Amino acid sequence: MQQTVFFKGTPCHTCGSLPETGTKAPTFNLVSKDLTPVTDKDYPGKRIVLNLFPSLDTPVCAASVRRFNAEAAALPDVAVICVSMDLPFAMSRFCTIEGIKDVTAASAFRSPDFVRDYGVEIVDGPLAGLLARAVVVLDENRNVIYRELVEEITHEPDYKAAISVLKR
Repeated sequence: MQQTVFFKGTPCHTCGSLPETGTKAPTFNLVSKDLTPVTDKDYPGKRIVLNLFPSLDTPVCAASVRRFNAEAAALPDVAVICVSMDLPFAMSRFCTIEGIKDVTAASAFRSPDFVRDYGVEIVDGPLAGLLARAVVVLDENRNVIYRELVEEITHEPDYKAAISVLKR
């Protein structure tokens, strides 16, 4: 089932829907900024924040990485994985320039299963092929405990809601 999001008021659609709260999250296999795999199995015993967005090269996406780097990554037993379709080389450059050290930047550019299973690929409109802006929080057993698909892509996610579920 497609979801509708907006880019500067223009409707766009995703390839599906985010996993439902209370369900087991799909496994994932992404690519880190140094070209090594990033999987859900790399974080045993940790809760995971998946911060999903179109590209690091936009102010709102960069702001979400900075904010989750400062807030969620400071919580005990929490890993933050920032996911876009950006190439790993661009992610590495961004993290170096911005001093981002407490989150993992991961690319979905070789992960068609991820974009399908998480329902976040934009399939039409000016951002077709990129990821929608969303946050999915997984508990240590990989159950979805929070999900947000940001309706207007140019807006930031609800950080307070995502962080509060981690503090419970």
